[in-house]
Amino acid sequence: MEATPRGARIELNNFSWHHPGRPEPVISGLNLTINPGEKVLLLGTSGAGKSTLLHAIAGVLHDDDGESAGGTITINGQAPAEARGTAGMMQQDPESSIVMATVGNDVAFGPENLRVPREEIWGRVTEALTAVGLNNLPLDHSSSALSGGQKQRLGLAGILSMHPGAMILDEPTANLDPAGVREVRDSILSAAEATGATLLVVEHRVSIWAPHMDRIIVLGAGGTITHDGAPDTVLTEARQDLIDAGVWVPNYVPRAPQTGSDNQGGEAVTGEALLRAENLSITRAQPTPKQRRARRRTIKHLGDTPAPAPIDLPVLRSGINLTLHAGEHLSVLGPNGAGKSTLALTLAGLLTAPDGTLTATDALCNHHGDGERENSAHWDIPTWTPAQMLSRIGYVFQEPEYQFIRGTVREELELGPRRLAALTRNPLNEDNLAARTNELATHLRLNHLLDANPFTLSGGEKRRLSVASALATAPKILILDEPTFGQDARTWAELVDLIRELLAGGTAIISITHDEDYTAALGGNHITLETTATPGKENA
Repeated sequence: MEATPRGARIELNNFSWHHPGRPEPVISGLNLTINPGEKVLLLGTSGAGKSTLLHAIAGVLHDDDGESAGGTITINGQAPAEARGTAGMMQQDPESSIVMATVGNDVAFGPENLRVPREEIWGRVTEALTAVGLNNLPLDHSSSALSGGQKQRLGLAGILSMHPGAMILDEPTANLDPAGVREVRDSILSAAEATGATLLVVEHRVSIWAPHMDRIIVLGAGGTITHDGAPDTVLTEARQDLIDAGVWVPNYVPRAPQTGSDNQGGEAVTGEALLRAENLSITRAQPTPKQRRARRRTIKHLGDTPAPAPIDLPVLRSGINLTLHAGEHLSVLGPNGAGKSTLALTLAGLLTAPDGTLTATDALCNHHGDGERENSAHWDIPTWTPAQMLSRIGYVFQEPEYQFIRGTVREELELGPRRLAALTRNPLNEDNLAARTNELATHLRLNHLLDANPFTLSGGEKRRLSVASALATAPKILILDEPTFGQDARTWAELVDLIRELLAGGTAIISITHDEDYTAALGGNHITLETTATPGKENA
């Protein structure tokens, strides 16, 4: 990055923000000054207002009803909406930062909108992609074909290419593998050092960032500042206060690892088998209608013999073998781009395997949820009806927003059971549904948000809502993609405890995760996927 010190000064004067429909403001009367070039780590519990504050500084919060905001925010003396190009923000959801179909065009989008001379743009693009470790991809590589971690890097590259005066980053390393965390952190710090840009980072990986920051600010309830100072001072003098509040601090794990298994891939459970994969191949490519019809004919001809004919599709990886048992926790591990989410989506029947067999056992086929009676499923999971899927396999996607289609948290939690009742034409007991909804919401600390719009929740709250909505139909298998994303120490521990309860009750859990503490706490078995030869073909 060229040395052009342009650090922005950020000032908040009595700033407040109140989401419409919420009983209390998420931020109230906040006063804060961040000096040009200062590197600040923003900490706080889930729901404390960290993401809302970043959105406000970046100028992407809009006061549509005229009652949501109070006070002022300025960047170099200008309102955020007027300081165009001064602040670059990367949001928690990497998908929200991607606007173009190819890698090169996406990184070029920002400089083009800032009217950077054409002859400079592509040099900036190459520079930015190199800084985040994506220079191995061709510029015309499809942005939609990237993994979740790669999309995170691409979003960061888009910010770096604009040479902003302030980099505002919301969980920039949350979905990255350990090597990627260090690489992306170093590229951010290098860019800030070279350009003099002000750096404001929200992260739960405190130990990764704290040694390199000038200042730590901790938000408490209502978006108020509880601690503000040098990292060593805050993390030492306020350590117990932060732990008690649920804020992550270095060298602290809320629960001691559970030692119920060897965690080395050996058999650690005795429950009945639910699902088997034998010599399975996986792909992101979708079969053509002709291939789907041919596969259905093959399945019908085979009857109860699980041996479908191969489908001519590009293969991401092959030779996967596993058996999932009731009450088993299976961690799917590996670097970004290795195929973890592709495997999980295939196991859930949402993607079709081009070769090998994926078999639901009789124990899973004959499992009847609350809304089912006498409705056994076929061994071939992709042939299941929505009702059969709802009561057997729940899936929590890496991006929680993908699952939200209702206007309130309560409606979102009720959606699965209502859908299942409608599909099976079984009467729905409203009292039981209300009790189940309240129980789930309380268990996952969402009971005070039942009337809130899901899209106004914090990242950690959205993740817990996506887990709760998947649990609402009591599936026999639950698949979680990055389940601890955005969680503070307290909600992390509560999520681990909830999963332990589900495992003890016989639910099988598959977790796609880079969180080593989470894997250690839950134990079980694991499968590790290595990087494939062709980069960027999945969404893990």
